[in-house]
This record gives sequence, structure tokens and C-alpha cells, in this order.
Amino acid sequence: TGKCYHTFRGHSAEIVCLAFNPQSTLLATGSMDTTAKLWDLEKGEEVATLNGHSAEIIALSFNTTGDRIITGSFDHTVAVWDVGTGRLLHTLIGHRGEISSAQFNWDCSLIVTGSMDKTCMLWNAVTGTHLATLAGHSREVLDVCFDYAGQRIATASADGSARVYNAGTKQCIAKLEGHEDEISKV
Repeated sequence: TGKCYHTFRGHSAEIVCLAFNPQSTLLATGSMDTTAKLWDLEKGEEVATLNGHSAEIIALSFNTTGDRIITGSFDHTVAVWDVGTGRLLHTLIGHRGEISSAQFNWDCSLIVTGSMDKTCMLWNAVTGTHLATLAGHSREVLDVCFDYAGQRIATASADGSARVYNAGTKQCIAKLEGHEDEISKV
């Protein structure tokens, strides 16, 4: 108990974000060095380096099947990667500010991204196509997430409010106000 099984070394700068895959066989790390790495937890070895961003990676997330991972960067883009090969599949371009968060929905068909540009965007996870821009916050969007059915998107903002959007109609269905300062997580 309390034993450290492996120490993962390989990034040339601070690690900012990390996540387990759903099978708990891989750990993904995102770094200020502009790369993400995939690590085999049983062997304690690096299995892939995801190169493609031009600025630090601030967010990453596996899909529910574990075959895709997304990385969000201060370069204003989100990258979609094949976990098995480490290959870049799509670069989601459209935000005009740093990415703060990114997540797949439960059935792996959609991606939502949040940005310092005060918007969140909805994307087709298979094709990388931009589907909608969800605006309304007056300051940076700091976090985004889907509900488990993939029907609603929640956003948290530096403007002190949270919003809920219908993923199908792309309409804001609730404005949650009452905090006195920025909301960092939702």
C-alpha cells in the first residue's frame, strides 16, 4: 500500500494535465513542452508522443471507448488522435483564444471545446467538422462538459455564471447565476 509503481519521465517541461484511459491501461500526460505522451501503466513505459501543437497542452480527454484522445492547447486548437497509432486524425480550428477544456460525449460522436475567447464549440468527433458555436458568456469559458446522455452541454465561465445548452438545438436552456466570482469547473 502506498507503493509507487512507476515514475514517468520524458517531458521537457511541466506536466499540466493528465488522464487515465477507460481501461486503466494507459495514462496520458499533457505538457508545457507542447506534447502529450501516452504511457503503458503495466510496463511503466512511454508508448507514444503526440506532436502537433505549437503551444502548451492545457486539457486532454479520452473518449469512452479509449481509442481516441483529444488535446486542447494554448495555440487555440484541439487535436484528435488515434490512441493505438498516435496518429493525428483531425485538428479542430475555429477558436480565437486559448483552449481551456475539451470533452467527448458518451457515445463518442461529439466533442465540445471551451476557450478563453468566451465561446464553446461543438464538433463532429468522427469528421472533425464544426457544428456550432455556443456564445453568451461575457468572459472566458473555463470548463465544459456533456451530461451522460450527450443531450446537454454545461459551461462554466469567468463571468460567474454557468450555462446549459441543448446539444441538438444548440440553444441555451438555462442560465445559472448566483456565484460572486468565476466558476472554474462544472
